[in-house]
Amino acid sequence: MMQNQDIRPAQVIGPLGEPLTLADLPSPTTKRWVVRRKAEVVAAVNGGLLTIDEVLERYALTLEEFASWQRAVDRSGMQGLRVTRIQHYRDLYERQLKY
Repeated sequence: MMQNQDIRPAQVIGPLGEPLTLADLPSPTTKRWVVRRKAEVVAAVNGGLLTIDEVLERYALTLEEFASWQRAVDRSGMQGLRVTRIQHYRDLYERQLKY
């Protein structure tokens, strides 16, 4: 009988197409979240390198904060994570939904 094992990939494809491992992820003490770091964390979760719960604990994020990163990447790619462009991309996405 097989037991439910925690099988994870050793690496996933990062946001820029490079291999991404646990060692490549931002430090758990990261305070300044630039676009690349956010995208790496989202890619790690999407690829199965980390679970959402592990990310929330490791980086002291809220579920809402991480979910907003995922939505931004899904909608607009890495550019959607830029703080100065969030409103622009949100408006663009909402206009697209209307048509």
